[in-house]
Amino acid sequence: MIHTIVRTIQIVTTLGALAGAGYYLACLWSAWSYLQDAQARLREHANVGVNLPPVSILKPLKGIDPEIYESFRSHCDQDYPAEYEIIFGVSEANDPAVEIVKRLQQEFPQRQIQLVVCSERLGVNVKVSNLVQMVRAARYDCFLVNDSDIRVDSDYLHHVVSPLNDPDVGMVTCLYRGVASPTLGSCLESLGISTDFAANVLVARFMEGGIHFGLGSTLVFWRAGLRTIGGFESLVDYLADDYELGKRISDSGRRIVLSEVVVATFLPSYTMKQFLQHQLRWARSIRDSRRGGYLGLALTFGLPWAILAVVANYKQIWVWGLLAAVIVLRLAVALVVGLRILGDRQVLSWLLMLPLRDFVAVLVWIGSFGGNTIDWRGDTFTLRNGKLIQRV
Repeated sequence: MIHTIVRTIQIVTTLGALAGAGYYLACLWSAWSYLQDAQARLREHANVGVNLPPVSILKPLKGIDPEIYESFRSHCDQDYPAEYEIIFGVSEANDPAVEIVKRLQQEFPQRQIQLVVCSERLGVNVKVSNLVQMVRAARYDCFLVNDSDIRVDSDYLHHVVSPLNDPDVGMVTCLYRGVASPTLGSCLESLGISTDFAANVLVARFMEGGIHFGLGSTLVFWRAGLRTIGGFESLVDYLADDYELGKRISDSGRRIVLSEVVVATFLPSYTMKQFLQHQLRWARSIRDSRRGGYLGLALTFGLPWAILAVVANYKQIWVWGLLAAVIVLRLAVALVVGLRILGDRQVLSWLLMLPLRDFVAVLVWIGSFGGNTIDWRGDTFTLRNGKLIQRV
């Protein structure tokens, strides 16, 4: 009996390591495919003239994020040939972000910068409730929504709006890198974004023949497309509103483009508890949004599987070779995706933390099946089929 259990563990861990190695190879192939397409889009971008639409940038706010003012400023310094406006939305007039917006209005009087106090509570997701009310104030029909902590380069707007010239394109989204604060939790969060999450997105893009969801780092779409899916009103109770918005636009028959642009997000000084809470919320959100793909993540934990395979088969020489191969592939994914594609130089300093980060990811994945509780911005919710139910 014991021999059978040991043998089963040996087989399972070895197969897991082999599956993980295959996944890492898929990551590298998907990264190469993305880079080829990105270079082609850059060539196309060089030929794009001034036929670009005016844009309404919608930025829902709650509180102050790290480096928030410089992130706001980067949206005011855009080299864009058409007009654009920036609409900031808060749910309370005394939100600390209000003073930051007023300071921005003083520094950039030439920019169209609006501050909207969204007094209506239209659903559980306050961010989306605010977006409903911000859309009412928008002058233009091309919308760009991104998170409050996103910082961009001066050519950002030009690049992410250009693909909408193609009538088949319904949305543009983009990858992002995390700029960590000096805490272990923040570093692990950033490492996960650059070496795991972005790689997952690229594999999904390759395997599914394109992107069929949106990322909150950038969502660019037409007002008409938003109306087609029922407006933001249809999303006010969803946790993963960015994912759901992109999915519905994709389901409507429009293509989603993953831009060549990579933006930066500035991460808070997470304690380990806060980091784990955030990871668990993120994991349960993905679990409810992409159930089949989420179960398949068990096959992507190549490094943990390989280490466990060595523990189970340590007397076998071949298993050490398997571990070495998996380590090389894991490092290659981290460097190609994190450093080459995302431009995240922090990855070089944190490579030794990859085993810790990957084992934490396994524990979070397992823990995500243990309940439906979500802690989000100081409130506790129950997650059911992607929708939030606030606990009293």
